Amino acid sequence: MKILFICKHNRFRSKVGEAIFNTLNKNKNIVAESAGILIDELRLYVAESVVKIMSGMGYVVGGIPRKVNINEINDYDYLIIVADNVDPLFFKNSYKGKIVKWSVHDCDERDLRGIRERVEDIESRVKEFVAELNDRKK
Repeated sequence: MKILFICKHNRFRSKVGEAIFNTLNKNKNIVAESAGILIDELRLYVAESVVKIMSGMGYVVGGIPRKVNINEINDYDYLIIVADNVDPLFFKNSYKGKIVKWSVHDCDERDLRGIRERVEDIESRVKEFVAELNDRKK
């Protein structure tokens, strides 16, 4: 099973979802990746503040942002939109699988409290999702 976490730029929320899922998920037959619907060519990085907060929580996050490839979108069993500013209708004509929408607001990379709150929110949702997937296997 493949899961794709999506946000606007693939610099924060979707990267956080991917990192947390791949750390917490123990079923190696399920893997998560992340992408954005737009790429900010001037900021091709995950903010250092996000990296530090995630590291302090025991997660490794990073990598270069990548754009959703509509031609490969149906390779994923789930699209998890981890953003309030990405409409699931964007995928209406191209994706046939399950879309999950988590409306997580973006924040400035200097807003440490905001980043931590969002990371904790995403972590909580990922924990629930992983538990849901494990319950389905039983």
